[in-house]
Amino acid sequence: MLRDRIKYVDKLIVFPYLALTLFSIAMVYSASSYSALHDYGNPHHYLPRQVVFVLLSYGVFLTGLFVPIKLLKKKRMVQLGMVLTVISLIFVLFFGREINGARGWIETPFFNIQPAELAKVMVIWYLAYILSKKQQKIAEGYFKALVAPVILVGFMVLIIYIQPDTGTSFMIVLLTTIIIFSSGVSPKLGVWTGLSGVGLIAGMSQLIRHFGTRLFFLNEYRYNRFLGFWDPFALAEGAGMQLVHSYYALSRGGLFGVGFGNSVQKIGYLPFPYTDFIISIVGEEFGLLGIFLLLSAFGLLVSRMFLTSIRSNKPFDSILCVGMASLFLMQSLINIGGVIGLMPITGVTFPFISYGGTSLIVSSGALGLVANVSVRVNYEKDKKKL
Repeated sequence: MLRDRIKYVDKLIVFPYLALTLFSIAMVYSASSYSALHDYGNPHHYLPRQVVFVLLSYGVFLTGLFVPIKLLKKKRMVQLGMVLTVISLIFVLFFGREINGARGWIETPFFNIQPAELAKVMVIWYLAYILSKKQQKIAEGYFKALVAPVILVGFMVLIIYIQPDTGTSFMIVLLTTIIIFSSGVSPKLGVWTGLSGVGLIAGMSQLIRHFGTRLFFLNEYRYNRFLGFWDPFALAEGAGMQLVHSYYALSRGGLFGVGFGNSVQKIGYLPFPYTDFIISIVGEEFGLLGIFLLLSAFGLLVSRMFLTSIRSNKPFDSILCVGMASLFLMQSLINIGGVIGLMPITGVTFPFISYGGTSLIVSSGALGLVANVSVRVNYEKDKKKL
């Protein structure tokens, strides 16, 4: 069985994943060295932690690769996963550790657990299970079949938004939309919903411009993110500081970068250079070429995930893969959009590169499940040749 898994797993999923995670160790060390020296008196503070996170993520990836997919299709397993996720989200809302104004972490002796990261993958698993069971009902009555799942996911989004974690709540809404429309609904409905979404975002942007914190859902912290996005240089000492220094880092890096470890912006100028803005440090140290190679490896990984979804002939497997691929694609686009000023900064990290135990471990487990599906897809493809 082990031999078959190694033989049939999609190597173009595995190799980019290994390259990205190994690169993350080097980049987290470089990007965090000054912050670690300033905060802990030790420039190597984050290095062993990231090494441990990467090693743990490999174990979780292998677990996802070898777990029987049929186990994920069991109703009780899905229910248990959803119940535990909702409980952890409610728990963290009242008893979680507060970091940077958000109460979203469960503190442990080893590292902080962020339930919102788990919620993203759990929503994909839950929707893949529900939608694969309701294929016929969706064809007969779209809204009736999806009312209950959407209400449950909406409840989870609300809890995450209250923490507050705008980036994750926004991402789950987008994920849910993508998964639903990839499960067989009318293309015309999908187009109209997409256009409505664009109109809603444009309208919300104008409302925020004119009314600011007078809107019930917008506190000062979130409003400052928008102000920093609209005119970062006018607010370079405040709300626009992160984006301005991100620009400086990318500009200084040029085509080939200033060399590994030689970033200036990480030395007290760019906040959170090893998490939200690690791509800015990659750009400064390795230049446009370095970012291109990084995004090429990541793009290959995500494209193979989508390809696995397309090749799978089982609804659950296909929806699961398209959900995981969409998660990584959206997370990377939102992170880069914030780094280069195409959208407000949301605090969303770059998959497999940014520092963070929960994100890396959960993402690795999700990728392991897609690699698991690729084994069956490639095995069946090989059988047809015989």
